[in-house]
Amino acid sequence: ATATDGKVELKAENLSGKEEMSLDGDYCLMAIGRKPYTANLGLENIGVETNEKGQIAVDENLETNIKGVYAIGDVIRGAMLAHKASEEGVFVAERIVGQKPHINYSLIPNIVYTQPEVAGVGLTEEELKKANKSIKTGSFPYKANARAKISMDTDGFIKVIADKQTDEILGVHMIGPRIADSYTEAVVAMEFRAAAEDIARMSHGHPTFSETFKEACLAATEDRALHI
Repeated sequence: ATATDGKVELKAENLSGKEEMSLDGDYCLMAIGRKPYTANLGLENIGVETNEKGQIAVDENLETNIKGVYAIGDVIRGAMLAHKASEEGVFVAERIVGQKPHINYSLIPNIVYTQPEVAGVGLTEEELKKANKSIKTGSFPYKANARAKISMDTDGFIKVIADKQTDEILGVHMIGPRIADSYTEAVVAMEFRAAAEDIARMSHGHPTFSETFKEACLAATEDRALHI
């Protein structure tokens, strides 16, 4: 990528070095993946095993193949999220002192701190259909939310996926303003196995961004959203 006045020229080459394409744009965003930093830590000195991705191998208790040695966070399997690592740290500490903790990994939310923000917790519609689950969905756009209108930040929506028979919330996926703060209600609801109608019947302050979650739950419950 070569930056000049007012634009960026991007050239892409294949593995043999031949130029495949050239693009011009206002900006060039580099979004690369990450890998676990486990090299040169001396793991081999005590025999700790890693997999083909360089991740430290752990069992269901986050213990490595060496008894008494645990690993958490970005160096093991799973999403590279700070809040996941924190939960695993508490999990290991409790295991060491003899407790029997549990982590529900499906309820650790994924958050993307973009503009607008994006977050998801639980299962996706595609995952549930693949598992032959009978589901229903409801969504509500921020353009119909009073607080979003006031703030002139109306891009995005919240989507709620619930079990068609029991109405239990199985997944919540969001894109919009203040998502990183407002997703927590969805996590609490799913931890307590709430139904979409449970949230739909709870009073939410007005005008607030959190109302959008209530409206999405109303939409998932016989299409009863109020403000659209």
